[in-house]
Amino acid sequence: MRSRPLPWRARYQQRFAAPQTVVVQPTTWCNLDCRYCYLPFRKLKHQMPLEVAEALAQAVAQFDDSSHPIGVVWHGGEPLAVGQQKFAALLAPFEALRRAGRVHHYVQTNATLITETWCDLLAAYDVRVGVSIDGPAALNAERVDLRGKPAFDRILRGISQLREHGIPFSVISVVGTLGIAMPEELLEFLTSQGGHSVGFNIEEIEGVNTDRQPPTAVQAEEFWRRTLTWTREHPGAPAVREVERLAEYLQLIRSGQRAEWDGRRLDPIPTVSWKGDVVLLSPELADTAAPEYGDFVAGNVLDRPLPEILRDAHRLRYVRDFLTGLDRCQAECEFFDFCRGAQAANRYFENGDLTTTETSYCRVSRQALATALFTLATKEAAA
Repeated sequence: MRSRPLPWRARYQQRFAAPQTVVVQPTTWCNLDCRYCYLPFRKLKHQMPLEVAEALAQAVAQFDDSSHPIGVVWHGGEPLAVGQQKFAALLAPFEALRRAGRVHHYVQTNATLITETWCDLLAAYDVRVGVSIDGPAALNAERVDLRGKPAFDRILRGISQLREHGIPFSVISVVGTLGIAMPEELLEFLTSQGGHSVGFNIEEIEGVNTDRQPPTAVQAEEFWRRTLTWTREHPGAPAVREVERLAEYLQLIRSGQRAEWDGRRLDPIPTVSWKGDVVLLSPELADTAAPEYGDFVAGNVLDRPLPEILRDAHRLRYVRDFLTGLDRCQAECEFFDFCRGAQAANRYFENGDLTTTETSYCRVSRQALATALFTLATKEAAA
């Protein structure tokens, strides 16, 4: 006899933990117009009212896991475009939580607006900085301003300010069809910039970025193979986010700590828009309308506290479909043990259905990485 499926609430709790990250959109506007950008409203100058930040801070205070501070990630359009006075005002409601060690602030920025006074503000609130830069000038050519002018020199000036003021930063690079064939050049350049870690987002089909050809799985496997080789040959270089995750997985499995890995649950990643709307699972689903799922909005922090919105997450059709997709991934995919089957936005934008499984993201960012390591290990064992 086939066992009855768990109720939706239990299925959600089995897969998802309390949020470790809350993504916050201080403005829709961006001063750049990157050719691969997925944001549909980046040319509109909406800004978050202070009451949204205040409501969110009150909601975050209700999460009771004091052992793990929540990362409040200020992200997209360009967060620093709101100006220093407004940004400080948005941070202020969280200050008691930050001082108590219950939240950490992060900002993902294109760095073009960073100045000495911005560095003073970031340091005052201990804001952890992530810089978006795609490599040396030739690989960064897709990152242009609203007039189509390259942003490269302005990004380097911003990074220089961070270095001069002793503010640590990480780097996220979008890897397109040019950069996918140049991992060594990319890694050498990013290492020279002085960041403490690097993350590679291989270009994806998502949001309004639908008409460009992303790298293939074959190209990605070669990219990761050469990246793994380079990182091993340069032990003092910045950590590569994806390589670190794979290394952590292997270390836990090999050291008899599988239970710790298996016990980890997904982050629902609540994303709070400038007007307080909350979207779950993937920040990229914000500002998206879908015939099957509506606008993906789970609630608004001005109307309901975030913990209450999350308690009802299992009632949402798109969350239920995503849970179904995760079950299918676990049953069907040989990479699930490492991958864990996340990335809801890729499922929707590539397949139009969250109950589906494999995506291009899976193939180029998870499967290709694991396969590249296996290929290297096999060659070394045979040598």
